[in-house]
Amino acid sequence: MDFLCLKNEQAEEFEATRQARILELMTKKRRQKISATKASRRKGGLRKITIVSVLLVATAVAAFFWFGNFDGQTQNAFASVTVYKSPTCGCCAEWVDHLEDNGFAVTVANRRDVDSKKRELGVPERLYSCHTARVNGYVIEGHVPAADIKELLENEPDVVGLAVPGMPHGSPGMETGRVDKYDVLAFNEYRSTRVFRRY
Repeated sequence: MDFLCLKNEQAEEFEATRQARILELMTKKRRQKISATKASRRKGGLRKITIVSVLLVATAVAAFFWFGNFDGQTQNAFASVTVYKSPTCGCCAEWVDHLEDNGFAVTVANRRDVDSKKRELGVPERLYSCHTARVNGYVIEGHVPAADIKELLENEPDVVGLAVPGMPHGSPGMETGRVDKYDVLAFNEYRSTRVFRRY
């Protein structure tokens, strides 16, 4: 009888120990699972933050190149030109197209009285044409070819500007089918001129 009681007590003690061990293992696994879930959430959160950060940086870079640097024409322009002309002058508009086709960024200022602007900028009256322009401090009068303006800007001679007097046929903006000989003249502050290029 005593033997049976002892055996039963040992069995109960073993069972209690086994149950405690099982409970301890289950608790440990649960804690590991909770830790893994938290770590996964932290990792997922970091991944989301990283993705958002990358997208923000990419957007900022794109915005810089698009808006900060972009007036597409001005960005890649050889130089910026302001053209003063009559709003009804067709050959002036053609000359503006010629400049833009050759890499200039052009701002057009239409005005009824272009001659007053010519006087203000120091253009000798004998050199007058239908439009006047300013580029990098130089004055351009009439249908001056873009190539000559580029050469002027590259060499930076001590002149007020360049002029093509009148409206010679065959000059840029005056492509009528007829081609006249004409000179591109450089003029200085004393109103004297020299031939810059012959056509």
